[in-house]
Amino acid sequence: MASSASLLCFSLLSLFLFQSCVAQIEQMPLFRSGHDQQQRKQQQRWQTDCRLDRLNALQPSRRVQSEAGVSEYWDLESDNQLQCAGVSAVRHTIQNRGLLLPFFSNAPVIFYVIQGMGFHGAVIPGCPETFEESGFPQSQRSQEQHQKVREICEGDIVAAPAGVAQWVYNNGDSPLVLVSFTDVGNQANQLDLNTRRFHIGGNPQKDQRSEQEMRQQSQSLSRRRRSESASERRNPNGNIFSGFDVGLLAESFNIDNELASRLQNQNDRRERIVRVREDLHIVSPGRIQEEERRHEYRRGSYDEEEYRRRSYGGEYMMTNGLEETFCTLRMRHNIDRPSQADIFNPRGGRVTTVNNFNLPILRFLRLTAERGVLYKNAMMAPHFNLNSHSVFYVTRGSGRCQIVDDFGRNVFDGEVQEGQLLVVPQNYAVVKQAGNRGFEWIAIKTNDNAMRNPLAGRISAIRAMPEDVLSNAFRISREQARNLKNNREEVTVFSTLSSQQGRKY
Repeated sequence: MASSASLLCFSLLSLFLFQSCVAQIEQMPLFRSGHDQQQRKQQQRWQTDCRLDRLNALQPSRRVQSEAGVSEYWDLESDNQLQCAGVSAVRHTIQNRGLLLPFFSNAPVIFYVIQGMGFHGAVIPGCPETFEESGFPQSQRSQEQHQKVREICEGDIVAAPAGVAQWVYNNGDSPLVLVSFTDVGNQANQLDLNTRRFHIGGNPQKDQRSEQEMRQQSQSLSRRRRSESASERRNPNGNIFSGFDVGLLAESFNIDNELASRLQNQNDRRERIVRVREDLHIVSPGRIQEEERRHEYRRGSYDEEEYRRRSYGGEYMMTNGLEETFCTLRMRHNIDRPSQADIFNPRGGRVTTVNNFNLPILRFLRLTAERGVLYKNAMMAPHFNLNSHSVFYVTRGSGRCQIVDDFGRNVFDGEVQEGQLLVVPQNYAVVKQAGNRGFEWIAIKTNDNAMRNPLAGRISAIRAMPEDVLSNAFRISREQARNLKNNREEVTVFSTLSSQQGRKY
C-alpha cells in the first residue's frame, strides 16, 4: 500500500515536471524570437551602405590650423566610402612642445606614428595612478602622481578603447606626425555613425563647428533648425565643461568660481593643439634606469626577452591570457620592426600584422593593424579580406592599386600616393604594385582577427583547387591549369619577374 502511494506521488511529480518543461519549451521560441529580433536590429544598426560603383583615393576633406600644429580630417560624414567602412581618419602634425589636448571619442581609436617622438597618455577609468613623484614629504598635497604615460616614436601604433581620455605631447626636436583612425561602426559606439570627439580642455571651435555642420546637412531642414535653436539656447561650442553651471563645477572640484570658469576656456582660440610654454613635467623612468638595464643585459643578468620587456616598461609582454589585466594591457606596439614581419621576401618586401594575438587590447577594440612595405616594382598578390573592411593610408612612396567588386567590375584603377587614403570593402579583390620609389602603407581592418585570402601564389585559393576544376572553369588545358597553379612559388609578396621589369603604369 505504501509502495503504491509512493508510486502515485512519483507519477504525479513526473507529470508536473513534464508539463512545466513543455510550457517552458513552448515559451522559448517566443523568447528566442524576441532575442533574435533584437540581435538583428543591433546588427542592422551598425550595418552600413556599401553599394559603391566607384572608389577614389581620398585627400583630407578639411584642415584646421591650431596654435602649435595642424589637423587634417577625412570626415566619414562627407564620403560614402568611409561610411561603408565605418571609419574616419585624421592626420595631426604636432610641432615641438605642442600638446594635443585631452579628449575622448565615441568609438575605438588606433593611431600610427609616421615620424617624430613624444608622449602619449591614456586615462583608463578605475585604474590606479602608478607613476608618482619621489623626494617629497608624504604630507605635501602637491605630490604629483598619474597613470602610466607611454613614450612613442616612429613606427608605433597605439590603441585606445572608446571613451578613454587621451593626449599626445611632442618632446622631440622635429614635428610629430601621426595618423589616427576611429572605428565609428564598432559596437562600442552606442550613438550614431558620426565621429564625435568630446574635448576635456581647450575650446576647439573650428573642429566642432565643422562636424556639427556636416551632421546637420544629413538631417531634414526642420530638424536642423530645431537642433540649432536648441543648441544656441543651451551653450556655444566648447569643451565638455563649458555646458555646466560654474557654481556646480566649483562645488564638484571644491574650487572657487573664478577657477571653475577657467575650465570652460570660453575665450581660448588655440584650437586642439596648443603650445606648452615651459617643459612639460611628466613622471617617467629616467635614462639612468635604462643604462642600468643595458649594463645588466651585457653582463648576462637576464636574456634578450627579459631585456626587451624591461626596456619597454612592462609593455613588451608575452601573454597567455593571464598576465595582463585591463589596467595593464599593452596599448602600444611597434609595427615597423622588420624582425616581426609575418611575411618577408628579400626581393619584394614585407607585411606585418598586429591583431588580438600579439596586442591583446585589440580583442576588446575588434580591430587589426597591417603594415606593408613593398620594394621598387614589387607586388602584393591579388587577395580579398574575408571578414573585415580595410582602410589604408600611404606613408611613403606610391603604388598602383586595382579593386574589383562582386560584379567583376573594376571600381578603382589608379595610383595611390603618399598622404592619401583608400578604402577596400570586405571581400572586394585588390592588388597592389609599388612604383619606382617603393610603396609603404598602414592599414586598419575592422576585425580583431582580420584574415586575407590570396588569389595567386603558393598559399592561394587557386593553388588549392584541383587542376580539372580550373581547366573547366577557365576553359583551358590541364597543362595551362598546372602552370596557373604552380608558376608563382612566392607567398603574398611577389618580386618583379624579369619579363616584367620594364613594365610601366
